Amino acid sequence: MIDAVIFDFGQTLVNSAEGFRSAEKLAEAKLFTDLSLTDWDDFLATYRRIRKTFQGRGNFSRLEAWQELYWQYCRDTDDPLLGQWELEYWQHVSAKTKAFPETESVLAKLAETHRLGIITNTEGQMIAIEHRVHHFPELKKYFGSLVIAGDDDIPAKPAHQAFELCLAELGVAADRAAFVGDDWRMDIGGARDAGLHPIWIRHRLVERNWPDVEAGVPVIESLEPLLQLDSLLAAGKPT
Repeated sequence: MIDAVIFDFGQTLVNSAEGFRSAEKLAEAKLFTDLSLTDWDDFLATYRRIRKTFQGRGNFSRLEAWQELYWQYCRDTDDPLLGQWELEYWQHVSAKTKAFPETESVLAKLAETHRLGIITNTEGQMIAIEHRVHHFPELKKYFGSLVIAGDDDIPAKPAHQAFELCLAELGVAADRAAFVGDDWRMDIGGARDAGLHPIWIRHRLVERNWPDVEAGVPVIESLEPLLQLDSLLAAGKPT
């Protein structure tokens, strides 16, 4: 019996994929010009390697990744300028973020029978930037717990503390909670290690390369299958 359904936010309840793609392109152009480089391919390979390394550590701060990029090229950083660019980056992502078409109706239906929560990472956003989740009051109203991991000394997912805090706020045991997320390592791995029932959402509207792994958990391509949660978890296979 599942008493609670807990969600990741980005690419799970909302689609920010286009926002991230276009924000990265804008940032890359600014960085390349400011570094006064001439080899675009080398720059792009270096930047993407650094970004991948930071993401692998669970660090999504663009500012810190950009500082590392400048260090790689033996250049001094203008931190106020990079900070402004990060602010513009997250504002751009936020402006391009849209809820999936079915999100609100599915949440409304689930809220009739389950307690709902959100666990989302800060994604390295500066303190001056309000997390995107707060721009969706029509969605926030359904949640009894909202944990922004990476803030207030709460380690980012996949660390277990954020899951435990959300469960405590909802008053639900881990084995009676499902967790829905898009990221294989942070969401599915983190939820499984914390004792929740993971559900991997690879939304059909999100354009990205998904990890080639043997899931071993339910896989959904939209939020609608959650309305048959018990049978979805019982099947334990892609839906």
